[in-house]
Amino acid sequence: MDQRWDDAMTLALTMAAHSPWPDPNPRVGCVIIAEGRVVGQGWHRGAGTPHAEVEALHQAGSEARGATAVVTLEPCNHTGRTGPCSHALLDAGIARVVIAQSDPNPVASGGEQWLRAHGVEVVTGVLRTKATALNADWTFSQIHRRPRVCWKYAASLDGRSAASDGTSQWITGEQARHQVQLGRSQCGAIVVGTGTALADNPRLTVRLPGLTRQPLRVVVGLRDLPADYHLRDGSAPTLCIRSHDPMEVLDQLWHRGIHRVWLEGGAHLAGAFLAAGMVDEVLAYIAPMVLGDGAAAAMDPTVTTLSQAHHFVIDDVAQLGPDIQIHAHHE
Repeated sequence: MDQRWDDAMTLALTMAAHSPWPDPNPRVGCVIIAEGRVVGQGWHRGAGTPHAEVEALHQAGSEARGATAVVTLEPCNHTGRTGPCSHALLDAGIARVVIAQSDPNPVASGGEQWLRAHGVEVVTGVLRTKATALNADWTFSQIHRRPRVCWKYAASLDGRSAASDGTSQWITGEQARHQVQLGRSQCGAIVVGTGTALADNPRLTVRLPGLTRQPLRVVVGLRDLPADYHLRDGSAPTLCIRSHDPMEVLDQLWHRGIHRVWLEGGAHLAGAFLAAGMVDEVLAYIAPMVLGDGAAAAMDPTVTTLSQAHHFVIDDVAQLGPDIQIHAHHE
């Protein structure tokens, strides 16, 4: 395997990691190499800003002519908020483009073919796996045309998310709750049903030092929330979707540029997403207690016998203080 561009692509991936996440656009980095030297580098700073290639070309200036552009994602070939990067690379005189990941977005893809057709040498697949992992949620959403859904729940050893009187704070300890805050910060939207919103009056915000971006809070269902509830306090954007259809919910979020959704409750909404086949990951926090009665973590009426169960593959198990965190993905 040709590994001559690995070091340059590693640098481009380092650049890409500076891009905001989550964001409607993917994280992309670019470096420009001329006579063995890095003469330009850049990364995408968020939707509506210049793409990584344009930033790197601007820094390289006239040294871009005859140089190699190493970019983590196939240069776009369409005009959106910004012009096509494939054209910008050609106009700058770039002689070779090295690409990690091909663009799965049919609207923006085609840059590789366009560059080749115009005489630019193109090398593909350099550190493809690492580049794809950097934009795993974005890549999933481009392929499936919907956000990836992670169902997060906390429960007792006997699978109860609340006691029989409805109390649920706090089933898990401080370390598990801190991990939940981190997880929220990495999603575009947090989704709950109106039952959970009315019963728990949650904030659904990220409360971590130094983090100011808040995910979209989404309430699914037909009932209204009182004006004094936290979800209507303006501390984070909130969207009410008057539907019980998981696909309709995800379609609305997809068109808002959201690529990762956290499904946080309640049991009926989780069951609806499971029944629709719209749960891609599960993040379960299990506390060492037995409640004996109370609300189950999920209620899916379509499962009436063992053969109808939803199956997942466990990726990781970790202990967080007294609690267990289980991460799994759909088979």
